[in-house]
Amino acid sequence: MGVINVLDKHVAELIAAGEVVERPASVIKELVENAIDAGARHITVEIKNGGTTFMRVTDDGCGIAKDDVRVAFLRHATSKVKQQEDLDSIATLGFRGEALASISAVSRLQLITRNVNEDIGTSYLIEGGEEQSFDDAGCPAGTTFVIRDLFYNIPARAKFLKKDVSEGNAVSNIIDKTALSHPEIAFTYIRDGKQALKTFGDGKLLSAIYSVFGREFANGLIPVDYQLNAITVSGYVSKPVHSRPNRNMQNFFINGRFVKSRTAMAALEEAFKHSVMVGKFPSCVLSLRLPYEMIDVNVHPAKIEVRFINERPVFDAIYHAVKTALMQHDTQKQATFKQPTAFRDVPQFNPFRNADAIIKTPQKPPQPAPQAPADPIGELDILDAAELSAPKRLSDVSEDKPFDIISKQAIGTAKKEAAFGKTPLPAKETPFVNTPSPQPPAPTEEPPEVVMKDNAQPMLFKQPENELLYIGEAFGTYIIVERNQKELLFIDKHAAHERIIYEKLKAEKAGASSQLLLQPVTVTLGKDEYDAAVQHLELFNACAFDVEDFGNATLLVRSAPQYLDAAEVGDCITEMADYIAQGKNDIFTEKMDWFYHNVACRSAVKAGNKNSAQELMEIVKMLEENPDIRYCPHGRPVSIVMKKSEIERQFGRV
Repeated sequence: MGVINVLDKHVAELIAAGEVVERPASVIKELVENAIDAGARHITVEIKNGGTTFMRVTDDGCGIAKDDVRVAFLRHATSKVKQQEDLDSIATLGFRGEALASISAVSRLQLITRNVNEDIGTSYLIEGGEEQSFDDAGCPAGTTFVIRDLFYNIPARAKFLKKDVSEGNAVSNIIDKTALSHPEIAFTYIRDGKQALKTFGDGKLLSAIYSVFGREFANGLIPVDYQLNAITVSGYVSKPVHSRPNRNMQNFFINGRFVKSRTAMAALEEAFKHSVMVGKFPSCVLSLRLPYEMIDVNVHPAKIEVRFINERPVFDAIYHAVKTALMQHDTQKQATFKQPTAFRDVPQFNPFRNADAIIKTPQKPPQPAPQAPADPIGELDILDAAELSAPKRLSDVSEDKPFDIISKQAIGTAKKEAAFGKTPLPAKETPFVNTPSPQPPAPTEEPPEVVMKDNAQPMLFKQPENELLYIGEAFGTYIIVERNQKELLFIDKHAAHERIIYEKLKAEKAGASSQLLLQPVTVTLGKDEYDAAVQHLELFNACAFDVEDFGNATLLVRSAPQYLDAAEVGDCITEMADYIAQGKNDIFTEKMDWFYHNVACRSAVKAGNKNSAQELMEIVKMLEENPDIRYCPHGRPVSIVMKKSEIERQFGRV
């Protein structure tokens, strides 16, 4: 006797339903996508208890004709695909014709709909795949689905549902993604009787982002608008300073469909490389438009994963779109002072707190503060230490009589001591007259170099549009510069110098910056690294190294980039060989990027190094000439701007 049985219709539908309906979020996704395909402009979603007991989706689309209502709930019944060729260019969100049959098989479903060409609507009730009623109904044009008691007839599946909060969050995630993919549709989402989301439907993506993710996230975005051949990329990416510790906020939409694509994520992160720190990830809401025949969406039951005919054009389009947006719209990091804004952060005064201790502790009468002796010299100009140490511009210094800081400090100290009766005041004949300095020569067309004086601070120098004044260096790491008397620049000298060298290496392709070593350097490698390096010696040559195979797992280095110290050559070659051994000799668009980064990092000035003011100002000058340099290759900010108005606010001047 045979052991193979043909399943009856009901059992087959229950099995098939498990592929489409996994949880309440799956139901909401299918119904909302159907509403979008029906041309709806307003969609309302309401759930209770995470959607396990009640779900309602209402739209103002074209509605379902009365003759099509029963047919719509048959398996593989759809209005979006008619023949085989239609599968090669799917333009709708739904196309399989399985959703309504699967949902009705595992729930109690009520449909109320009216087609725009009909005067009377239809009410249809179906439970567990079996029709219960089919009647006329008065209703507006559009469709309303009400689903109750999901998985009521499959207790085993109901046991695997998570808590109501988790299921509700999954539904919220579906609504968020759908609202972002279609900003032209007004979405209303009600969860347990409370409105959780409402979008305006004005067609502006930023408005939808604001409604879904909030003001703080929306304010940290920069726009993207780019086209490469037949692929259009639009949307927003986060500023590098607003990067996140995970990829949860990376949202990609292809032809109006939310997808998860490794190609898109790789292109985004490659474009942000050297702009975000290691371990941080950019956020985005990017929409791609490409010909339907270039993509296959029929590869996953949930239609979240897609397959491209050729991934390279997609990668290049996203990479160049994001890279262009960063170059055009990213700005220097702004320094701000966080102020307490909530009264709950301030301890409240309690008059009865520690009352016993206050009563028992004897109180001493307040002692008058000691009075300083009166100033015996009246309106004496006592120099302040900050004034003494303040840097001076070129116009404050006379060519014939240089400013003598030491003498001025000595006179200021003598005046202070005389004011308190410690030492006699020097005679009036003491030379303490600041002779007016002659005016500096008029600026020429060529920006002058940094002017230095003996025993004095670095002076003023001008760029074509900026006036920069060197203030000093903090902690042996940060250059402090005043710009246009409006803001302070704090520059990380290592990060800035590293990025400058990195950009120069890329521009020169490293070949023009090679120098011959006085004595060749031998580098001994492990077997794997040696084999990989010997097979890719051209990569070293492309990075200005003249490397030969010396045999016995050893490389001979005859020349190296001129920026690199000779003592660093061996370690640099070792790291490069290890990198090649990992198969990373082809890094997408920027093939030699890591090699340039490695050389730049080892060649740049280090934090804590002692550098002259001329050297530091040369770094500042190169940054001003290249305003696109805002991050080091590691992704750390090169400079931070502190506005004068922000400082004045802290001192209560504004």
